[in-house]
Amino acid sequence: MSRQAPDAVIPAAETDVILGELGVLLLECGTSVTDVRGSLEQVSRRAAPETRLEFAILPEMVMVSRPGSASATTTVIGKGEALTFRQSARASRLVRDLETGALPLAAAPVRMRAIRATPRRIPGAQSVIGCGLLSAALAVLFRCPWWAAVLALIVGLLVGGLTILMMRVRAAAAVAPFVSSFASTLLVGVVANALDLGPVPLFAVCAPVAILVPGALITNALLELTSTDIVTGASRLMYGLIMLAFMAAGLYSGAALTGLRVDSSSAALVGETVHLSNDSGGWGALPPQWTAWLAVVVLAIGIGLAFGSGFRLTVVCIVVMTGTYAVLAFFSPQVGSVVATGVAAAVLFVAARVLERVTLAVPATVSFQPAFLLLVPGTIGLVALASFDAQALVSAPMMFLSLCIGTKVGSLLADLARITRSTVFLRWTKPARMGEL
Repeated sequence: MSRQAPDAVIPAAETDVILGELGVLLLECGTSVTDVRGSLEQVSRRAAPETRLEFAILPEMVMVSRPGSASATTTVIGKGEALTFRQSARASRLVRDLETGALPLAAAPVRMRAIRATPRRIPGAQSVIGCGLLSAALAVLFRCPWWAAVLALIVGLLVGGLTILMMRVRAAAAVAPFVSSFASTLLVGVVANALDLGPVPLFAVCAPVAILVPGALITNALLELTSTDIVTGASRLMYGLIMLAFMAAGLYSGAALTGLRVDSSSAALVGETVHLSNDSGGWGALPPQWTAWLAVVVLAIGIGLAFGSGFRLTVVCIVVMTGTYAVLAFFSPQVGSVVATGVAAAVLFVAARVLERVTLAVPATVSFQPAFLLLVPGTIGLVALASFDAQALVSAPMMFLSLCIGTKVGSLLADLARITRSTVFLRWTKPARMGEL
């Protein structure tokens, strides 16, 4: 596509509004405020090279101002809607076209409206099925007994449907993390008591609500804090911790009501699964180690359904998650789970940036987000809060810090290799609303 001339004919006020709307679109895709600011600065230099614009970015608001000008600051407020992975990919292509000059800024509003209007077939059913597949895959991946995998599938479907219904009501959405965790634990506890199963594996309880755990939100908040975006990072960190506390309260309440006990020897990290074994047979046996690779594929498909990836992006998700699991499986026995998480994060970040720059323009938000369920399943912190396990309380922040350091190192390597500009690009800067996936 041939390059267009800079948009000098667009009135200043209209230019500011379009840039503000573009920033809001990126925020709704889950882009960090650091990356939104970097993208808007590059687009503004292309569209209005004679004027220096300044941008103030908040989680759901973009403010555009012109230093030295008497005009008022343009403020654009988003609706807080989380877009699907497919919409995020199209938004990434739009930003690239604007940055390179392949698309004039005046044409951006039409493209943005088309992105928001991207159709999705039976989103509710896709989200519910995706939650069920994700739950069952995590149970198998972390080598819960076969009965726990089946139970996780059923509970995941039920909790997914409940969460979607609650997210459609603003008042109910605020307590959805607590209610979902409580319902999941209650169902697992009732079945465990009825069948006299004894202590249940960790992921039999946590897998059905893993999609709601704010592990990526907290990690992204820490990354923004280190990028001097103090206000946004601090607010997101506090929100993530509150959400995690709600989920821990739901888990604790459900376990206390049913007398559910969690098996302390079950795996909490990918690297710990290789050490698990039992002498049971039939439904009580642990899945063979080779089934973990199949579980990763099913997990990626579940994420694709839950977040509206479409076929091509689901294939990308499968490749990314398989590669992430391979790195974790290789390095965990060598250097331990904490260090392996940082190594995997660095490798994955560079790979995500490479994918972002290819023809398909797969945004790093789409390729990096699914790996969070493997890199640092936030259930570590969730169970630590609910069980008051001292070792888990120490492990959780170490895992988050390792992930942050690994991501920073990956960003540095990407910059040195001139893969992309020096910014941090993560998904799940706010918890996804299940009803809008």
